[in-house]
Formats: sequence, structure tokens, C-alpha cells
Amino acid sequence: MTDRTVPPEIWIADDDRGVRFVLAEALRDAGLAVREFGEAAGVRAALREARPALLLTDVRMPGEGGLALLDQWKAQGLGPAIVMSAYTDVATAAAAYRAGAVDYLAKPFDLDQAVAAVQRALAGHAVPAPAAAAPAAPAHALLGESAAMREVFRLIGRVAASDLNVLVTGETGTGKELVARALHDESARRGKPFVALNTAAIPSELLESELFGHEAGAFTGATRRVAGRFEQAEGGTLFLDEIGDMPLALQTRLLRVLAGGEFYRVGGRELIRGDVRIVAATHQDLDARVAAGQFRADLKHRLDVVRIELPALRSRRSDIPLLARHFLASAAVELKLPPKRFARAALKALEQRDFPGNVRELENLCRRLAVIAPGAEIHPADLGAGQAGQASGDWTDALREWADEALARGEADIHARAREALDRSLLEAALAAHGGHRQHAAAALGVGRNTLTRKLGASRRRRTP
Repeated sequence: MTDRTVPPEIWIADDDRGVRFVLAEALRDAGLAVREFGEAAGVRAALREARPALLLTDVRMPGEGGLALLDQWKAQGLGPAIVMSAYTDVATAAAAYRAGAVDYLAKPFDLDQAVAAVQRALAGHAVPAPAAAAPAAPAHALLGESAAMREVFRLIGRVAASDLNVLVTGETGTGKELVARALHDESARRGKPFVALNTAAIPSELLESELFGHEAGAFTGATRRVAGRFEQAEGGTLFLDEIGDMPLALQTRLLRVLAGGEFYRVGGRELIRGDVRIVAATHQDLDARVAAGQFRADLKHRLDVVRIELPALRSRRSDIPLLARHFLASAAVELKLPPKRFARAALKALEQRDFPGNVRELENLCRRLAVIAPGAEIHPADLGAGQAGQASGDWTDALREWADEALARGEADIHARAREALDRSLLEAALAAHGGHRQHAAAALGVGRNTLTRKLGASRRRRTP
């Protein structure tokens, strides 16, 4: 009798027939048996008669969603499960891992990667993250739909439930503290404190006391016992920002704390045991600092257990419209201002900027526009001076696009509004360049001082409600 090995059966639950088809064909080509379902109810019914080797389920389906299906899956002790979703964010990714998923695929995904994920799970290489019984996950300020941010969300969801130390890297303004907060909020420590300390903002002679606290009389001015950040974060998460700037002497003490979980207050003799998860961040190249003798290699290895690298905003330009709309709306609510919106041409102009200050720079720009932009709709002329290196014709392209949109909507006074915006932008730029000196600004623009004063007055009258 011929011994024929029966291939493992994989179940796919997804209401998108196209996704089911291409994924099923890829898995069959890999030698696996596949059964397809368009909704969770079909999976539940089939479980009365069969037990698959692995489940691939979408998060959002008509009726019952994939995460609810995973609850039953885990309760019955069935095989591994992989979650798929086109709605990738921190909360969804973390919820999938808490529900027992061994992996998370953000749509659209590469079929080879999906098959590899299934094979890893079947081989037992993927281990489910421990479940954390906790209230519903909070909304997170981290936003993005680009492939780079989807990977960030997946990593956060994967490691949040663990107690591993995490190193967050990325340029200034990319949102490293937001990653640290998301890791805390999605962990079992979410009910405990989240304490942040920017190590570069504290003088080196005070940093040790800030971290570990001090006893009364430990140094001049220490009139009472003060708990440090490690004590304040007990049971929770301590976020050490700009860790690359920490003095070498203090790096040695931090290493001892991370190795043994114990420390003394400055000037103290009482040994304090702490239970704190460390999330560190830096915009610097720690490997280069280690090579230069400015950072301890053993401390780097303690901190760099899992690394999450945040992309620069210029590397994910497709996220700029989403972020800009969010920041503009948030600023209006926070500052109690009438809501405004971006014209399509303005969003396109923003996408072309490099934003060396990254997300923080974009947020500050949107807050400024919420206050000073004159109309309910923000146009390219409202964005201020462009960046060095932009082509001189860029602003005319944006103007043409704005005109096309305004004409298509049948708006009136297009010429007058365009001239008003042009005059206002030129006047504001010239005054800013010459420190508010009207005569110098007028000369730079090639107009008389009286003309400039008249135009300024007319612009202000039009902007006054």
C-alpha cells in the first residue's frame, strides 16, 4: 500500500472573493489543502465536523468579525491563526495578537510573504503572544496607511504584550514617544504609570537623581527624599528619550539596574527592587557611538532587544494628506476655532515638501494654519514660502490646479480671490524678510510704500469677520 501524506488543511475566512482566490491558489501551489469561507458563520458551522491546521481570517467581515472568531478558536484550543486586515493601525494589530494570532498580514500583502507566514506557523516557529485581560484599547495618535507605517503598527502589536525592552529609532519629530505610549497602552502594564524622561534635556549632574531619586542631604539643596523616575514608573513603562546623549558614567549605573532590577537612591543605603519596562529612543546612530567609545556596547544590547525604526515623513509622503487633515481638525477643536479644510491643491503642495522636522513640523504648520489662514478652505498660497530647491514653477502649477477646481465648482470672483491671496503672500513674505520695515519691504517688491500700506489695509479689512 502506498503511503500518501495528507497535506495540512488551511481555512481562509474573508468576504473579499478576490483575496480568497489568489491566496488559496498560492497556498495550493505550496502543497497545502485550502478551504474558503466568506463569513465567520461558515467557519463556525464547519468546526462542528472538521479541525483545520491553521486559520487565515480577515478582521472585518459582514456579521461577525475575525477577532470574535478568534476568541472561539482560542477557547477550543485549535491550531494557529493569522489575521489579515486592510485597516492597519496599532490598536487592530495589538488586538489581533492579544486574541491569539501568531502573525498579522496588512493588506495588500505579498503572496510569497503570506505563504511563508503560513509555513512558519505550521512549523511552530511563531508563538502566540500572551493574552492580556484589559479594557478596550485606546485610540492612538500614530497615524499612517503607508507600507512603512503598516510595518511599524505590526511590530508594536507583536511586541506590546511582551516585557521585552524596545529601542525606537528615527529622526527628530517622527513620533518616537507616540510609539512608546502605544507599546505601553497595548500591554498588560497599561493600568500602571507611563513615565517619560528626555535624558538630553536634563543637566548631566542632575540626571542620576532624576532617574533614581535621592535622600535628604544627599547634596546641597536636597532637603527631602525624592522618588526618581524608576520608582514613579513601578509596574509600568519608563520611556528614556534621546538615550544616545546619556553620559558614560550614568550608562554604567543604568546597565546595572537593567541587569539586576535593583538600585539605590542617590545618597541612600536602601536597596530598591523595581519592575519597570524600558523603552528607549534616539535619533542618533548608536552603533557609530559605540564604535567611537561614546556609548557602552553592553548597554546597547540590553536596550536594543527589539528595534522599531520610524520612517522620516519624506519617506511616506502618501501619509501627509491624512496627517494634515487630522492635525487641522484637532487644532480647530483644541483652540476652539471654526473648522477649516485643505483644498486638493494644498494637500498636493504639502506632499511635495520634505519636512525636515517630520511629523512635528507638519503638525505645527497645521496649527498655524488653523489660526491664520483667512478662509474656510486652505489653498497653496496660504501655506507660506516653499522650500529651498523647489522648482520656481511649482507655485503656478498649484495655482492652476486651484483654478481648475474652483471653475469646476462654479465659484465666483476667482480672479479677485487669487489676486488677494497673491498680494497677501507677497506682502507677508516681504515684511517678514525685512523685519516689518514697510519702506524696505515695498522697495524689495518694487512698489511704493503707500501702495504697500493700502494693500495691507485692504487685506486686513477683507480678513476681518
